[in-house]
Amino acid sequence: MTGPLLDVKDLVVAYPGKGFRAKPFRALAGVSIDIQPGETLGLVGESGSGKTTLGRAVLGLAPVTEGTIYYDGQDISNLARRERRTLSSEIQVVFQDPYSSLNPSLTIEQILAEPLQARGIASTPAKARVRELLDQVGLPADARGRLAREFSGGQRQRIAIARALALDPKLIVCDEPVSALDLSTQARVLDLLIEIQNRTGVAYLFITHDLAVVRHISHRVAVMFRGEIVESGDCDQVTSRPQHPYTQRLFMAAPKPDPDKQQQRRAERRQLLDAEKAA
Repeated sequence: MTGPLLDVKDLVVAYPGKGFRAKPFRALAGVSIDIQPGETLGLVGESGSGKTTLGRAVLGLAPVTEGTIYYDGQDISNLARRERRTLSSEIQVVFQDPYSSLNPSLTIEQILAEPLQARGIASTPAKARVRELLDQVGLPADARGRLAREFSGGQRQRIAIARALALDPKLIVCDEPVSALDLSTQARVLDLLIEIQNRTGVAYLFITHDLAVVRHISHRVAVMFRGEIVESGDCDQVTSRPQHPYTQRLFMAAPKPDPDKQQQRRAERRQLLDAEKAA
């Protein structure tokens, strides 16, 4: 394909105001972003900035008041439910909370097989795909028969990532996927996402408030403030030489890691990932 995989143009999401004659609340006010195939766009902003609303609009979970969302050249702004279900094999999501996003009554095999069965994939190839998915996210094959509550937060998020990968999507919306995890587990999950992207070419809309996470995983960064994109560009440029006053305040308040120590930590995390795979 040519052009962006995702192209959002002048998007407005407005909700009815509370109270008599109250004006509608504009959660998004003319937002435009694009994501190329195989790219990670980091969407960063403080709580209430509108970044999660943008992700929900892409997923069809928030109403589009004005503007257009194009996916692979197709207008998906207001798809019917049946068309949206068809598109789910192309666009997937990883939510913030690995504890509530997995059905506690299903085994891991049942959780991962659900989207496959919904697409009419037979039991035998579905089981083979489940084993492949577990291997991709660094979990042992015997995890298939266990329940989600038997796993740690980081392992549960790996399962959620495996579920998102089940149908080989081209785009995954990652909505604060590591914010509920401790720092060392965050790093391992981020490295896993980077490894998966390098191998499969999947693109990410990565929503976060964490500036260290943005620097770690993003190719480009878009900064949101009060429902608008106030700055966007190459990750290094935006995080090192921000132009907008809000971006300057946001990034100057965040600690900047020492480059040599950061490289060392990345090498250590890579070794941990390799060790987890070998286990």
